[in-house]
Amino acid sequence: MEAPKNSYSTPQTETKLHFLDYWRIIRIRKTVILAVFLLVLLTTTAVTFIMPETYMSTARIEVGKDTPDISSLLQLGQLQQPYDPYFIQTEFEKIKSQKVLTRVIEDLHLQNEWGKRYGRDNLKMQDAYKILVNQIDLRQSRNTSLIEIRAFSDVRKEAADIANKIAEVYKEVRQEYRSELSAKGIDALKQEYQKQKDLVEKAQTTVDSLRLELGVSDVPEAYLGYSASEPQAVQQIDRDRVSAEAQYAHLNELLQQLRKKKREELQGIIPVAYPMDEMNRQLGELHKAEQQYASMITDYAPDHPDVLRVVEIMKKIKTQIDDQIAGVLAGLEVKVNESKALAEQLRKNVELAKREDAANRAKYQPYFTAKRNLENQQRILDTIFMRILAEQVDSKIPKNSNVVIVDNAQQEQKAVRPNVPLNIALGAIVGLIMGFGLAFFIEYLDTSVKTIDDVERALQAPVLGVIPQNVGSLLVEGPDSPHAEAYRVLRTNLLFSRKDNEKRTITVVSGGAGEGKSTTIFNLAIVFAQNGARVLLVDSDLRRPSLHKLFNVSNSLGLTNFLLKQNTLEEVVQTTQVPTLHFLPSGKLPSSSLGILNSKQMSEFIHQSRERYDFVFFDSPPIMGVSDASILASEVDMALLVIQYRKYPQVMTIRAKQMVEKVGGNLLGVVLNNINISQDSYYYYYSGYYYDYYSKQDDSEDTKKNGKRKNGEVKNGDVPKAPDRGTTVEIKQKY
Repeated sequence: MEAPKNSYSTPQTETKLHFLDYWRIIRIRKTVILAVFLLVLLTTTAVTFIMPETYMSTARIEVGKDTPDISSLLQLGQLQQPYDPYFIQTEFEKIKSQKVLTRVIEDLHLQNEWGKRYGRDNLKMQDAYKILVNQIDLRQSRNTSLIEIRAFSDVRKEAADIANKIAEVYKEVRQEYRSELSAKGIDALKQEYQKQKDLVEKAQTTVDSLRLELGVSDVPEAYLGYSASEPQAVQQIDRDRVSAEAQYAHLNELLQQLRKKKREELQGIIPVAYPMDEMNRQLGELHKAEQQYASMITDYAPDHPDVLRVVEIMKKIKTQIDDQIAGVLAGLEVKVNESKALAEQLRKNVELAKREDAANRAKYQPYFTAKRNLENQQRILDTIFMRILAEQVDSKIPKNSNVVIVDNAQQEQKAVRPNVPLNIALGAIVGLIMGFGLAFFIEYLDTSVKTIDDVERALQAPVLGVIPQNVGSLLVEGPDSPHAEAYRVLRTNLLFSRKDNEKRTITVVSGGAGEGKSTTIFNLAIVFAQNGARVLLVDSDLRRPSLHKLFNVSNSLGLTNFLLKQNTLEEVVQTTQVPTLHFLPSGKLPSSSLGILNSKQMSEFIHQSRERYDFVFFDSPPIMGVSDASILASEVDMALLVIQYRKYPQVMTIRAKQMVEKVGGNLLGVVLNNINISQDSYYYYYSGYYYDYYSKQDDSEDTKKNGKRKNGEVKNGDVPKAPDRGTTVEIKQKY
């Protein structure tokens, strides 16, 4: 039956670890994890109880920004300061500064106190400062401008005193700093005042010099120079011109209106517009005469002398009134002409005055500029002087500090250090972390074979069998032992892996010593024999033979005697308790025959044994140590590579496989040996089922008294009876 093609001809990519792989590592390395955990935990607990008790006291202060006492002269109002995200952190550093803490050390005499406590008589201030910095902790209360000053000390009272004194000294330093700023500000104002005063005096000298040089008659304060209103003389002339033009317009309009009226209308208008006593008297007489005429005309005829006399008087009075009206109109016309002439003259005077003023303005410009500069400098000087007075008065008024002590520190009765529960919990956590870390680090450094995936990935070869830990001789354990099933699985996989049924010679190799190849080939031969096959087991490990010890027979005669033609094959082959299993010991190896396996006799022996037996098994030395294993691998039909679980690096195993392939050996697969199934659940599914089943069967049989043994069964603890040493058997030819 041809075995199916495997998938190991091409390299496989490295797979990622599964959670169960981590759990497997933890189970395997649990001793390391537990040891590190206990070591760290016990060390932490011991150190915690040895540490001296430390007390903490907390003082809380409210801090605010220092606003300048003297604001800018150009500042029109109080401006709100911008938000500073680093303000609290800056104050932390100020509190821990030498300026604050050295004063605390001096006020509390900590230098002498700590010198006595720590056995240092001459404790320097710098050393005391370092100690104090390490004994305080500053924190900000969440979402507030409050600062918590935490002081730590072995003495309760000292911790409270340090916290309170730091708060007090910090407050004093801030107040001193504020006063210092105010004093510096006043000094700066005084210096600026003196400079400004010198500028005013210099400007005054310039103004006086220009006034004398240019012959300027000083003007009122309202006139500030070229950009201000015109001089008073020009303004007065212009006002007179405006008034004359208005008068002319009014009189001219009145004259024109009066000329349009009739005589009778003028008699009623002129007395109102121009009241005259004479005209009023004449109008009164005219009114009386008209009344007299009206009363007489009813009694007398029109030609009556009295009527005519009254008519004559009325005519005379009207003539006088007309003359008065004509005189008024003539006089008004004269006034109109005069007003027109005056307005025209004043207009000319204004133009002339403006030209003269423009000329004077250009001439006097330096003087007015200097005068304006003098007035500006004088205002600045007056402002500085008033500010100095205000700041001097303000500096003498008591002020609220920007630092307010909210809570004073109190003596605490309970120590904050060491925190026994916290330290032990942290020790346990750190111990677990270190334990797991060390376990995984050791696992990382361990390059030995751990899983079937490691074998198949590194060697590109199938795993034909997984052998549990502590496997002994199947002659002792019996065919129904849980370990026997692992070898039966190996036998089945081996038979299905060989492509030619005529291949019947097998050797087992390993990279190093002690990987269990001799036990593996011994038990594998027994399983084949128990299945009815005729099997020959050859101990070809000539340098360190061991199979004769498992059979409890002599090693005086064996393979070497046959190859050296000292004995025949029938004389050296021995029988065993298994009827179909024969054993050929190694025999004594002379020092002159170390390369006997690489001889023609060995090749003929292999060919001869293949013809007589169904299967021939050859034990071999480690392939990395001597050349015998490579010779055997090249001569026999099939080879198995035994790898002990977690013993040798993978590089050594890969090298062993390469050596087999290099000599032309047919490597069927790998046997993973010495697996602790109880600890590594990864391999439970390979042998655990049968292991549990047969364990229960053995337990039930051991409880029975005087139970009968099955045919061929050897119970644990029994020693099989070996045939007499030197006994030989007749080996029949193959049918």
